[in-house]
Amino acid sequence: MALTTAPVNAWLLAWVALAPLWVLVVSYQKPKIEEQKQKFLFLPSFLNIHPLQNPLPNFLLPLLWGIGYHGLALSWIMGIHPMTWLGVPWWPSLAIALFCWAFITLWGAALVAVWAWLFAIAISKINGTGILPVIPQKISGTGILPVISQKISGTGILPVIRVLIGTALWCALESIWSTGSLWWTSLSYTQSPHNLAILHLGQLSGPSAVTAAIVAVNGLIAEAFIEGRRKKEEGRRKKWIPYILPASLCLVLHIAGWSLYNRPLNQEAATALKIGIIQGNIPNEIKFDSGGWRRALEGYTTGYKQLADRKVDAVLIPETALPFIWTNEYQRSTLSFYQAILERGVVAWVGGFGQQENSITNSLLAIDRTGEIVGRYDKLKLVPLGEYIPFYEILGGIINRLSPLDAHLVPGNSQQLFDTPFGRAIVGICYDSAFAEIFRYQAANGGEFMLTASNNAHYKPPMLAQHHALDVMRAIETDRWAVIATNTGYSAFVTPRGETVWKSGINTYEVRDATIYRRQTRTFYVKWGDWLTPVLLVLAGLMRLSVRN
Repeated sequence: MALTTAPVNAWLLAWVALAPLWVLVVSYQKPKIEEQKQKFLFLPSFLNIHPLQNPLPNFLLPLLWGIGYHGLALSWIMGIHPMTWLGVPWWPSLAIALFCWAFITLWGAALVAVWAWLFAIAISKINGTGILPVIPQKISGTGILPVISQKISGTGILPVIRVLIGTALWCALESIWSTGSLWWTSLSYTQSPHNLAILHLGQLSGPSAVTAAIVAVNGLIAEAFIEGRRKKEEGRRKKWIPYILPASLCLVLHIAGWSLYNRPLNQEAATALKIGIIQGNIPNEIKFDSGGWRRALEGYTTGYKQLADRKVDAVLIPETALPFIWTNEYQRSTLSFYQAILERGVVAWVGGFGQQENSITNSLLAIDRTGEIVGRYDKLKLVPLGEYIPFYEILGGIINRLSPLDAHLVPGNSQQLFDTPFGRAIVGICYDSAFAEIFRYQAANGGEFMLTASNNAHYKPPMLAQHHALDVMRAIETDRWAVIATNTGYSAFVTPRGETVWKSGINTYEVRDATIYRRQTRTFYVKWGDWLTPVLLVLAGLMRLSVRN
């Protein structure tokens, strides 16, 4: 599954990569002695760890699958090493990077292990052998239907119910994990930015719709394999008919997504905005010293003036591009970039720092042509260890702060909105891009276009590509044009269909402009949020109860 993400981008593998794990979980058979032990201890069978009967604990198999997926997909985190520019010695820097990588990998792998454990419990008495439901004789009478059903699906309870349960559980766990501070590797992002048709299912119910599609197809493929293996063991010829269902579902899902993709955008000239992006390319090694400040001020001021000469309506610069306290009127008034705003009169969306009582925020500020701050968004999802230390009372003295700031960074309000002279915008700063609900909330409250500002200078190129993939998903889900400004790449302009109009290079200084359009459409996801996950859980629960009864 890890090969589906950047840098390999083999996104097609996502439609089969989960099937082997599914087969392992569904096919698990507990020893009889363990069944007796379970009845006495009330333990789920999936926790069987008897060394003689089960040399490799079964819960380790999904854990290993999760480590493979999340560990490889997130291996770019090692790019934070070395952190000598922050004053961290080489060896402690390596230890911190390895700890971060191991922790986020195990956190993601835990989702897979919990899913397999819950799934094994939920299907413990669902022992059907077909891929299609058996039609009861009371319902279908004594005609040809029972005969056909018997030939296609065999006997027992529906494997289709297993697919429903497995899909519902995975979506529910992703929903739970995404409410925390460590979230990035949803199955849905394996399809971005390449499979635009399936990504448009995100307009229906957000990332969960794409995840559900992937899990369901994998589940049906696995069930077809299990059915074929059973027939082989019984000495009967294997048939390809069971594979029709997953292939058909995959086709139907892509057709549905393609129909959403092909809807006209209806762009009106009155809603057009010409927006400029400046990619400063300031290495983190010098970003917070005097040399870096001078280079940043020179580069961004020059780029701003170039874009002003091109008659743009507004200029967007990256996260903390100018690392000063912009809410301090005296401090910003001394900056050449601020003086350029007063001179040229072009709106600027500036990545810098704001103040919140005695703390500091990582902010994007809207500065109008008179130099007034008319809008402000404070980064909501701070990076653990990078921008704040979890359990500071315990870990603070051991790890210290990795951020060069002397003050304490605090997150923004989850209900903040960002107003500009052109209307309300949807804003995300760097890590916010992984959390779809942040963008959905702002779109539901009048956001007409999307702005993201990031600084990924300390990460490897695969992270930059994955970050762009997340921004593409957010643009599709909200049906908004996206303007993406980063320090070292990838800056971009993205249409509501997820098409990247322009994308910058990596580690280059770039000044670019393009025309975007304000939109007021409201997708199902924007209106109702993630409604699919609770619906799947209710249906799975009802079907599970019907099996028990």
